[in-house]
Amino acid sequence: MPGIDKLPIEETLEDSPQTRSLLSVFEEDTAAISSYYHQLFQAMHRIYDAQNELSAATHLTSKLLKEYEKQRFPLGGDDEVMSSTLQQFAKVIDELSSCHAVLSTQLADAMMFPITQFKERELKEILTLKEVFQISSDDHDLAINRYSRLSKRKENEKVKNEVMEDVYTSRKKQHQTMMHYFSALNTLQYKKKIALLEPLLGYMQAQISFFKLGSENLTQQWEDFLTNIGTSVQNVRREMDAEVDVMQQTIQDLEQASDMLYMPDPDPNKIPINRNLTRKAGYLNTRNKTGLVSSTWDRQYFFTQGGNLMSQSRGDVAGGLVMDIDNCSVMAVDCEDRRFCFQISSFDGKKVSILQAESRKDCEEWIATINNISKRIYLSDNPEETAARVNQSALEAVTPSPSFQQRHESFRPSTQGRPRAGRTSSQSSVGSESPALSSLSLDSLVAPDTPIQFDIISPVSEEYATQAKSSSQGRTNPFGESGESQSGDGEDSILHQLFIARFLGSMEVKATENTDVIYETMRQILAARAIHNIFRMTESHLLVTCECLKLIDPQTQVTRLRFPLSSVVLCASHQENKRLFGFVLQTAGGRVDGRPVTVCYIFESNNDGEKICDSVGLAKQIALHSEMDRKATQKQRELEKAKEKQQEELSKQKQIEKDLEEQSRLIAASSRPNPPATDGQFLVLSNSQSEDSDAGEEGRKKGESEA
Repeated sequence: MPGIDKLPIEETLEDSPQTRSLLSVFEEDTAAISSYYHQLFQAMHRIYDAQNELSAATHLTSKLLKEYEKQRFPLGGDDEVMSSTLQQFAKVIDELSSCHAVLSTQLADAMMFPITQFKERELKEILTLKEVFQISSDDHDLAINRYSRLSKRKENEKVKNEVMEDVYTSRKKQHQTMMHYFSALNTLQYKKKIALLEPLLGYMQAQISFFKLGSENLTQQWEDFLTNIGTSVQNVRREMDAEVDVMQQTIQDLEQASDMLYMPDPDPNKIPINRNLTRKAGYLNTRNKTGLVSSTWDRQYFFTQGGNLMSQSRGDVAGGLVMDIDNCSVMAVDCEDRRFCFQISSFDGKKVSILQAESRKDCEEWIATINNISKRIYLSDNPEETAARVNQSALEAVTPSPSFQQRHESFRPSTQGRPRAGRTSSQSSVGSESPALSSLSLDSLVAPDTPIQFDIISPVSEEYATQAKSSSQGRTNPFGESGESQSGDGEDSILHQLFIARFLGSMEVKATENTDVIYETMRQILAARAIHNIFRMTESHLLVTCECLKLIDPQTQVTRLRFPLSSVVLCASHQENKRLFGFVLQTAGGRVDGRPVTVCYIFESNNDGEKICDSVGLAKQIALHSEMDRKATQKQRELEKAKEKQQEELSKQKQIEKDLEEQSRLIAASSRPNPPATDGQFLVLSNSQSEDSDAGEEGRKKGESEA
């Protein structure tokens, strides 16, 4: 006999909409079988009840057998062997319908008993299991709703235990009922053939044995045919028994293996979290806003399909698109009334979905899966292997490397009486060894016990402190955000580039000679986030201009932080995870003793980090050329001023020489003897002439002294 499609018992615990859809097909097939077998039972009962109508009843039976191939059974309707067999049976019955009468006892034992057993026992058992399954499914849904509505703030341990026990009991009951229901439906595909073939076989055998007309109507060919049919029935029965044994063993194995899965929040130590998934499906609660402050939670079946997140409700034929999760961001969030929640934000930030998982393990697996899909790992040839390699690289980025640490220990002059350094380099995350870093202590990059800042607060700079004092008359913000628009920053800049960046953290560093300090800071910040389970990241718009770098709130357009471009001394991106980048900011006079403060800021971007670093480098080059042009212009102006001053000095000197010559002429004229007047009187000099002569004398002396 050809293979028969069957319901997957292994997927009963997941209870996905696809499984429910397949179950509805089997239920529709069961209804069709019930309808058809009911007609066949009535036909055979007419044979049993009315011997006078035997001919008409057998004719109707023959007619129904001929119409078998016209029946549209969802399962097994295209069985050509079965159809041809029934056609031959119909031919024989049609030939015998006019001349054969069947004894009631023989028909009752050989024909009516199998079909009655199938109708009264097998089909009714299917209907009973269907009702029990529906009741257990409804109870499970009620228990899940009660469990989902557990309050986070007002958590009663007794109520919580009762609800969890209710979920455990209802889920176990639903799982067991569903497995037995599936097993009965699978078995029905064999029993319907047996229940159809056995009565016909008994009917024919009764006809042969009663009328002894084998030599006339039932030739040796028909006997061989009936023998083959009997053998086929036995083969089908053996296949059914073997399949029943396999399904029963599968049910036992699944009951033992699924006992821990009945609990809504299993222990992660017993069931480890798989972070290498690129496909995931399961039920989640999604929050839908019904007003400004009110919202409702709906339970739906979510699954990933390529780079899309899909959802499907029970009864739906196919799922609908929820969000494109390529280059999206996902993180765990705290909801006031729900646990195990996470938030998915689209690439452009216009669409945000908040979902609730059933357990912490499920929540972390969803976050890891969406992160892997966001990195487009699913497009590779072997997605799970690629995801494992990427996660291993990320794990190495936050895990100390023993060999590298021993190499650093070997460079220390003395290790006795001194605790071994707990820090390691970021060589494992970078992938290439730097000769300068191999002989450099980690303490020279980052100061020991340096605190890490995971959120954006007011900058530690004298410049910002001065700006805060100067703007004290306006409105201040305790988070360091400025409400005043800094329209002067970058208005005249020829470079304006905007990127989306999420702040991971910052910490004070010591070295600024190479990019290894940025890699080490990335490693320590990622390690600290992994250790302390910090998933929240502040998303901002990073504006790159020729004067400064700005972090702008995407909602309010308020400047959160402003970094002068001249204080940015280093900028680099991670060599493996290109979305990570950072830059080192150095401010003079940031400490009390006047020493500069050097801080490394680490970000994650939706774009390639190298593009942002190239943009910062381009801005610095433009700023450098602008500064060089400004200095050249200033120097030219100073030279022109010096030349003008020199010309002015020369003019003054010429004027002095001219005055000296005039004074010398006057002195010479005044020193001549005055001739007597003709009338015998002397010439009297006026006071002004005397003063002129005195001034001339003084000018002469001054000129001689200057000469």
